[in-house]
Amino acid sequence: MQGLPPEALEQVAAYFQALSEPTRLQLLNLLRAGEHNVGDLAQLTGYTAANISRHLAFLTHQGLLEREARGTSVYYRIADPSVFDLCDLVCGNIVRQHERTAQAGRMFAASAQPPAAPARRKGRR
Repeated sequence: MQGLPPEALEQVAAYFQALSEPTRLQLLNLLRAGEHNVGDLAQLTGYTAANISRHLAFLTHQGLLEREARGTSVYYRIADPSVFDLCDLVCGNIVRQHERTAQAGRMFAASAQPPAAPARRKGRR
């Protein structure tokens, strides 16, 4: 980011803002497999078509999606596949953080266990 003018930094911030909403990430993930129209995406996500349209417009405005009208439907597809490189990098980092947290939790739980009672020998009292 060194050397970027303030206008470019604003564009970078807007790009990250587009990725900061879980519904938009879900839409990008669905579009990763191929193009869909608003109705398809609404059905797949369980959200209203109006809600999906709003998110798709935002992603299109940021240059992440392209739209194409076909008859009465508008289809959306990924315009910038490099977004998945970024998402995979971030998601991989989050998975590693969760694994470390889970491992630390297991180690803590194991250390909090009381020591096992010694085995009793038969025949002695």
